[in-house]
Amino acid sequence: MPAGQGGQRRTWRRKFADAFRGLSRGIRGQSSFAVHLPAAVAVVAAALILRVPRRDLAVLALAIGGVLVAELVNSAIESLARAPGVPRHPRIRDALDIASAAVLVAAGTAVVVGGLVFGPPLWRILDSLPAGR
Repeated sequence: MPAGQGGQRRTWRRKFADAFRGLSRGIRGQSSFAVHLPAAVAVVAAALILRVPRRDLAVLALAIGGVLVAELVNSAIESLARAPGVPRHPRIRDALDIASAAVLVAAGTAVVVGGLVFGPPLWRILDSLPAGR
C-alpha cells in the first residue's frame, strides 16, 4: 500500500476524505458540471414522472455515472496539465483532447440510452393525444 504523508499508511477515513475533496475540486473546477448535474437531475425526474421500470432507471444511472466519471477524469488530466513547471508539449495537448473525447463519447452514449429509455413512453403519450384539426 502506498504511504501517505510522513510515510504513514492512509486510513480509510482519510482515503474517503481525499476522495470527497477530489469530487469537490472536480465539480468546482469544471464549468461542464453546471450542465451535466442539472441534466442528470432532469433525467431522473423525468424517469420518475414517466414511471420507467427500475432496470431502465438503473441503465440511466449507469449512463449518468459514466458521463460524470469521464468528466472527473478529464478534470484530473486538465489539473495535471496546468501544474506549475509542466511545459507545453504536443503530448499534453493530445492527452487533453483524448480526455475531452472520452466525455463526448460518454455524453453521446447517454443521449442514445435516454432515447431508448424515454422514446417508448413518450411515443405512447403522443399517440394517445387526440388528433387536432
